[in-house]
Amino acid sequence: MKLLLLHGWGGSDWPHWQAWLAAEVAKEYGTVSFPLIRHPHYPHLNRWRKEVLKHLEDFRPDTVVTHSLAGTLWFHLAYEQRLREIERLILVAPPSLHTELETISSFYPCPLPERLYAKEATMVVSDNDPYITLDEARELAAHFACELKILPGAGHINAESGYGEWPWILNQVRSGE
Repeated sequence: MKLLLLHGWGGSDWPHWQAWLAAEVAKEYGTVSFPLIRHPHYPHLNRWRKEVLKHLEDFRPDTVVTHSLAGTLWFHLAYEQRLREIERLILVAPPSLHTELETISSFYPCPLPERLYAKEATMVVSDNDPYITLDEARELAAHFACELKILPGAGHINAESGYGEWPWILNQVRSGE
């Protein structure tokens, strides 16, 4: 397995679950890439698109796990048909496609792609995420015919909401091996 972790707005440094997951996979001699996309606190779609496309081309992952704004980036790349198909995609806490926050405004509005370029896709959301409603998450999962996992009271599924060590995501990644 070649695992690529793509962080969202602000990055996902320790104690975020993505940093923990990268360390756990590496401890087991797994192949993992967890790049810091430049200017994580002031993201811009064009810059992130270019950087992530280059990384996808060079690393060629079979499993990708996104958090938050990286899910929106994946939707843009899929809409533009600029992705090669991967084995597994796990989208954690993707924000609404209609987000209106000024700092990340270059990502919105976000077009809805026809497909995700993944043989298997799972979307993980919380029932109280401030950036997406459960109704929109259900609509997205239905559109892509992907599995939807709803976590109770998990906020934006980040370190601030208690998601550092997260055995479930490690098991999900391992199950694709």
